[in-house]
Amino acid sequence: MNLPRRPITLALAGALLASPLALTAQADEPAQVRFSIPPWPGVTVKSQLAVALLDTLGYTTRQEELGSTISYEGLRRGELDVYLAAWLPAQQAMYDTAMQSDSPLVDLGNNVDGARLGFVVPSYVYDEGFTSAKDLCSETLRDKAGGTVYSIEVGSGTSDLLAEMQDSGTYCLDEWRLSETSVTGMFSQAKASMDRDEWIVFYAWTPHWASIEYDIHFLDDPEDAWGPDGGRSDVRTLLSHDFAESNPNAARLLDQLVFSADDQSAMIYGFSYEERAPEAVALEWMRDNPERVEAFLDGVTTRDGSEDAWPVVQEALEIPDA
Repeated sequence: MNLPRRPITLALAGALLASPLALTAQADEPAQVRFSIPPWPGVTVKSQLAVALLDTLGYTTRQEELGSTISYEGLRRGELDVYLAAWLPAQQAMYDTAMQSDSPLVDLGNNVDGARLGFVVPSYVYDEGFTSAKDLCSETLRDKAGGTVYSIEVGSGTSDLLAEMQDSGTYCLDEWRLSETSVTGMFSQAKASMDRDEWIVFYAWTPHWASIEYDIHFLDDPEDAWGPDGGRSDVRTLLSHDFAESNPNAARLLDQLVFSADDQSAMIYGFSYEERAPEAVALEWMRDNPERVEAFLDGVTTRDGSEDAWPVVQEALEIPDA
């Protein structure tokens, strides 16, 4: 799938215009770019791809594995620069707080087209007619699934959203137990249950390798509890305000970094399921998609402004012609 090049976002244009010297002082851009990377496979590979591009262009990158709550606070305080994992609406409360603060973040928009999250069940449960989150009110489904919904770690935006659903009784979730563990732990439980053809309800999202490896279906979300349009989501790129102002060149690259859900699912499969190094998966994707990498680098230069980015990256990373 070839995604179109997109124009520079209004948010980024506003941040650049707020600093009159930014567009002419490119050679003085700070060298270090600090990424916050939650322990999720999709953002790990995507961030590694961004890191590879920035490193090649003369920047020094630092990667911190941090949860979403700490990431928002670090961006707001200017202790972090880039966050490619602002999944909305799951992180809506944290996002709103950060955007309404004294130092609001710069939102560059969606970096994954086609993302979705919500409750899922194996196909053999779905085929029995349990196709909607409203079916969580069914005693049959609750009993056969052991009365437990499996999800990821406490402290995540998803955990907060599920807690709200329980408190409000949305989809009768107050009648279920929540088992919240690591991503690895949740999918291990899901696999073990599906290997035994046991009924299970768990939280999942796409892009993710599970959408490739497992025969699962999202439950319809008629109340839009997971967000508008039945849990279809944005995964946004956020920058600290100071970083966006002082790094127009790097910000432009990050603004143009956009993937399809299928692209990222394939990356996640290579990293998380096949257990390949994220650097190798990112480099393979770039070599397989030269036209996309060229689009990411449209109008971007090396950090010192002396050369166009695309030929430098193409040669250094041995990417074929687009």
